Amino acid sequence: MKRIFILLVLLIFLLSGCGSRTKTSDTTNPQTSSQTIENKGSDTIVNLALAWAERYQKIRPEVRLSVTGGGSGTGIAALINGTVDIANASRRIKPEEIESAQANGSDPIEFVIARDAIAVIVNLENPVDELTLQQISDIYSGKINNWSEVGGDDRPIVRLSRETNSGTHVYFLEEVLRLGEKENKTLFSTNTLLLPSSEGIGAEIRLNPNAIGYDGLGYVTHEMKVIAVSADPEIGYVLPSADSVNNEEYPIARDLYMYSNGQPTGVIEEYLAWILSPEAQTIVTELGFVPINP
Repeated sequence: MKRIFILLVLLIFLLSGCGSRTKTSDTTNPQTSSQTIENKGSDTIVNLALAWAERYQKIRPEVRLSVTGGGSGTGIAALINGTVDIANASRRIKPEEIESAQANGSDPIEFVIARDAIAVIVNLENPVDELTLQQISDIYSGKINNWSEVGGDDRPIVRLSRETNSGTHVYFLEEVLRLGEKENKTLFSTNTLLLPSSEGIGAEIRLNPNAIGYDGLGYVTHEMKVIAVSADPEIGYVLPSADSVNNEEYPIARDLYMYSNGQPTGVIEEYLAWILSPEAQTIVTELGFVPINP
């Protein structure tokens, strides 16, 4: 009987020890997750977001930042599903996306974190220097198919675009192809090549003298030619730059966004506040974007 009693005491002791280790492990998880920020979305913003994360983790090494691209739609979908803390978007969230988020228990809060000009780009060999918004719309909708129709060589036009999940694609469709007209239903020509990244568009522009594309100003390099654009030829043609965006002279400019799930608190609130600080906005300028507090 004494042996049985001793065995029972030992068994109770072991079980209570296992339970205490499990409890300790569980209580550490919330603390770990509170120091992690999941950030996903716009490919336009991804390089900027990576640069911010790298700088911030030098300031706050205890905060882990995970940054991935995939497109504005991907980031917003992840926010709706509750799988990210911050969604990056190069377009404003749509009313139906807000409704989906609220139905799923999320409440997207918007932050304008920088501004961007969308540059219309061609191969360096292309003699065309300027286009009106109407001409760009006609090119991408398929009404204009040869460079000779806009003052260039007798060459077929090869249209390049980001994929439909891209916020840049959506903005270009609404503000350039459709000229900002709500009732306009113009679509991209069916032979437009949809590319998954800014790097893909840049690579094709460099290699193909017939190509035309569009991209965020931060992705433009000296290996491509930037077209001057005009909403009204009588006013003049303007090249994209920080100054022409801030002066509202360049006609294809937009805000860039981050969305949090509800009013941010803790490390997420601190990080977003830092992004709006002069230190973080200096990085915006370094990467070719336009700071919100120039």
